[in-house]
Amino acid sequence: MLAIDSFRANISRARELGELFNSLSAITTPALAINDLLRSQLVMAVSALDHYVHEVVRQGMVEIYDGIRPQVPGFSKFQVSLVEAKASIPTASSAWVDNAIRQSHSFLSFQHPEKLADAIRLVHPDPIWPALEVRMGVSASDLKEQLKLIVDRRNKIAHEADVDPSYPGVRWPIAYHDSTTATDFIENLVVAINDEVA
Repeated sequence: MLAIDSFRANISRARELGELFNSLSAITTPALAINDLLRSQLVMAVSALDHYVHEVVRQGMVEIYDGIRPQVPGFSKFQVSLVEAKASIPTASSAWVDNAIRQSHSFLSFQHPEKLADAIRLVHPDPIWPALEVRMGVSASDLKEQLKLIVDRRNKIAHEADVDPSYPGVRWPIAYHDSTTATDFIENLVVAINDEVA
């Protein structure tokens, strides 16, 4: 499955949570706290971005290895375990390279703007943010800042239970507009990355 197809399925699942929130809001009382659906939507949207970057980079690197795609400077900087390489390189196949990339990237996150750019550099010769600025008609600094804000909110949800430290036990507010705007931004960003890289 192409990285963009997987992303579209994942971002659709994130959007469904927002729509579920809207449907439930219409038939329930505000006393029922269902805004965790919006928090989940935001977390899943960021996850869809991260998964997309992992997949487009892995697929691109395998294509470079197979000679289908031109090599870029970042590709030659990718490192694998010398023990694995010594044991496997004489008979290295695309499957071995694919597995090495998966293992190397398995503990990495490609959500932060600089980490995303570092990953894309493995398969794309040019800096990604200036290209996205042109494609999206928004300054690179504004794009990066918006992504940072979304990822920071995701981190508050995922790592801090979205609790406001000034008011222990009280969560930061979230509205349908917040999660939907974040999801829209991520979708537009990934489409622009895919148009540039894939």
